[in-house]
Amino acid sequence: MNSARNDAPIGVFDSGVGGLTVARAIIDQLPNESVTYIGDTANCPYGPRPIAQVRELALNVMDHLVATGVKMLVIACNTASSAVLHDARERYTVQQGIPVVEVIRPAARAAVRATRNGKVGVIATQATIRSGAYEDAFAAVPDLQITSAVAPRFVEFAEAGITTGADLMNTARDYLAPIKVAGVDTLVLGCTHYPFLSGAIGYVMGEDVLLVSSADETAKDVYRGLTESDLLRAPSSEKPIYQFNVTGADDSFRVLARRFLGPKVSHVSHVDIPSAHPNPAS
Repeated sequence: MNSARNDAPIGVFDSGVGGLTVARAIIDQLPNESVTYIGDTANCPYGPRPIAQVRELALNVMDHLVATGVKMLVIACNTASSAVLHDARERYTVQQGIPVVEVIRPAARAAVRATRNGKVGVIATQATIRSGAYEDAFAAVPDLQITSAVAPRFVEFAEAGITTGADLMNTARDYLAPIKVAGVDTLVLGCTHYPFLSGAIGYVMGEDVLLVSSADETAKDVYRGLTESDLLRAPSSEKPIYQFNVTGADDSFRVLARRFLGPKVSHVSHVDIPSAHPNPAS
């Protein structure tokens, strides 16, 4: 065991607050591990952006995390996972030995286990739906009926901390109408921001529909990856350190992070990371 490397934090990033759902699950399942989180609030939301631009933004953030000395990267963003996973594993795992975990396949696995009638809904950002990442993740399961819908404003509501109100409920009814018509019994929250709105989403879908978030399953993949790579911190290690960073405004992020993670968020720092070019090459 290389104690210096094993004591290094897990690097987690998202376009904003959504990845905090994954960070929380990691902290709950691996309470001995340190976590460094970056919310790319200067460029949030990722969903409407071209895939090539999302790829560049995500790689810039991961390059920064790697430069700080993380031992694992967690892409806690469905849009970024769909855009950059292959590149990230080549760049960091193959070339530098840093495991990379994403959020799409863990959510798909959980949905396959949960569905009773073989009808699964997926709500996600435009970029994630356009990428076909969830269709690919479900492709190996025969006779599974997938109904997808884009829900872009959910990210705006989550980032603003709005979890109730007429505007949110009307938006949820509009977005979820085709999912309800399809008769799904399981709904994948295909963006890590969406669990913040699970009350409204669950109310519109009804109590017979199970909502699936990738957070817990992703944390299991983190545990598995650290174990297989012999990267777990020693039980005798000092108290873990949690660092939370943003690339843009931090006011709403700080409020939501403390609401969601409590005293673990003692401070939110600003980090400067290069932005993507307006029209990066694919």
